[in-house]
Amino acid sequence: MNKFSFSFLLFLLLLTSSAFAQQLNLIQNIKGREFTSLNGQWNYIMDPYEMGYYDYRHMPFDQSASGKGGFYDDREQKNKSELIEYNFEYAPQLVVPADWNSQGDIFKFYEGTIWYRKKFSAAPKTDKKYLLYFAAVNYEAHVYLNGKKLGVHKGGFTPFQFDVTGKLNQGDNVVVVKADNTRKQDEVPTVNTDWWNYGGITRDVLLAELPQTHINDYKIQLAKNNLNRIEGYVQLDGKDLAQQITVSIPELKIKTTARADASGRVNISIPVKKMTYWSPENPKLYDVVVSSGTDEVKDRIGFRTIEVKGTDILLNNKSVFFRGISIHDENPLLQGRLRNRGDMRMMLQWAKELNCNYVRLAHYTHNEEMIRLADEMGLMVWAEVPVYWTISWENPETYKNAQQQMTDMVVRDKNRASVVVWSIGNETPLSEPRHKFMGNMAAYTRSLDDTRLVAAALEIHREGYDLIVDDPLGEKLDLVSFNQYGGWYWGAPKDLPKYSFKIKYNKPVVITEFGGEAVAGYHADDETRWSEEYQESMYKYQLDMLSKVGALRGMTPWILVDFRSPRRQHPVYQNFWNRKGVYSDTGEKKKAFFVLKNFYDQMQQKYK
Repeated sequence: MNKFSFSFLLFLLLLTSSAFAQQLNLIQNIKGREFTSLNGQWNYIMDPYEMGYYDYRHMPFDQSASGKGGFYDDREQKNKSELIEYNFEYAPQLVVPADWNSQGDIFKFYEGTIWYRKKFSAAPKTDKKYLLYFAAVNYEAHVYLNGKKLGVHKGGFTPFQFDVTGKLNQGDNVVVVKADNTRKQDEVPTVNTDWWNYGGITRDVLLAELPQTHINDYKIQLAKNNLNRIEGYVQLDGKDLAQQITVSIPELKIKTTARADASGRVNISIPVKKMTYWSPENPKLYDVVVSSGTDEVKDRIGFRTIEVKGTDILLNNKSVFFRGISIHDENPLLQGRLRNRGDMRMMLQWAKELNCNYVRLAHYTHNEEMIRLADEMGLMVWAEVPVYWTISWENPETYKNAQQQMTDMVVRDKNRASVVVWSIGNETPLSEPRHKFMGNMAAYTRSLDDTRLVAAALEIHREGYDLIVDDPLGEKLDLVSFNQYGGWYWGAPKDLPKYSFKIKYNKPVVITEFGGEAVAGYHADDETRWSEEYQESMYKYQLDMLSKVGALRGMTPWILVDFRSPRRQHPVYQNFWNRKGVYSDTGEKKKAFFVLKNFYDQMQQKYK
């Protein structure tokens, strides 16, 4: 790292240190705690002019002297002459968790503000701590409890929480959320994407009850490239921090105890004599219990190592080929985000039917339940943040946002054996400001977790029939991972044998995207666009071309299943659908599915 880049990174770390301190305290394994679900029916008010947030001079009500006047007050009319221009009590309802776009035609393309309100009953205890936890709200969330503002969160795919200890009423309470999915140039992602901008409270809302001094965070994984040692830490939060902490794995007869230091932290290092390592062939998970004098948390954790040596990817010291596919967080059968474990299991099962051992969860942080299912089902995961296309590279606030989203993802998923790659972005165009931004992101991600691979989906450049991979960011990544769309956006399928790759880096090559669109059931010759035969032919020629890359160690073609996108407007073949799936939007396997599965069957035999 040059002097300027190091100074830039140091500046950003100092700039955002308080935000990191807040989010690094994000609770681990929220569903392993005592909690009350606030999911269900929430009243809502659509507010395209944001009259519930700004006065007529466009000043926020919650920043006025009184802090009153916004929809978050949830006022009720006291007498017949009082003027109130909203009413949650008579307002319609939306389901939470779910996006709003799929809950009525009026919402289909809506981008803007919707206010959510939920009434609930609580009986807070004086010896307990309470957290209001949101698994995701897209994109900017302002949260109020009983008329008082708790805070703001930006980022549509990562969890956030507020300490509401001492702020809950005995009995009736009300939480109001201003959710705004407006796209903006300086946000992450930026204005230009190729997926549906689903708005709303899209994941769980929970009220957690904890001991006043509780286990807030822990990491329990194998040490870097070491199959014989578990390393990690346990972090307490609260007042009485000098407690004995025990980590036990009963099946392995492991039990270790140590006293937390003054900050409530214990570092652990446990030798392992014999264990079953997690792998796609045998996704073994162990019951792990973390306890202190005042708290106990149970988890299911797998143990494995992942590393790169030369042009090989080693899983548990054995060379592996990533037989993968890309996936969006969307249910093709029922419009909208994946709503529950059943939806998510269906998507991962479709990947398993393709004989995948690996999935790329693009282009943002997916639901924690999806990662836990991947743990159970034996699918390695590429996990990504939405640094996508034309980010504002020179805006420090944009970098701060991207770094925070990476922090939240790593903090949440660091105990999941399935996650083998942290991705810092997708298809980002070359420029000096971008190199600094992305280089700093790579370094920061390694500082959070050095036990996994760090990568990004890069782009190729063509000169004649040469496909060139020479991105300066490649020096800072573990994989030569890139997207290319030969046979669809350039060249005809039958021309692909003429092309050859010139790759600068001596690292494992993982093709993060290739593909083309086909309408399921539309049949023609293999030169007719949009037909299954065209897509099938393109896959055959692509796989032949890619097989000539000696360092090829995996791929995630684009994409498992057709998905919705406002960018895709052809009225006959697309109609706001990206049709690059090997499954259709009704779950029908296209002809390309069988080409890819046959290739993966061969790779499975080769890498036994």
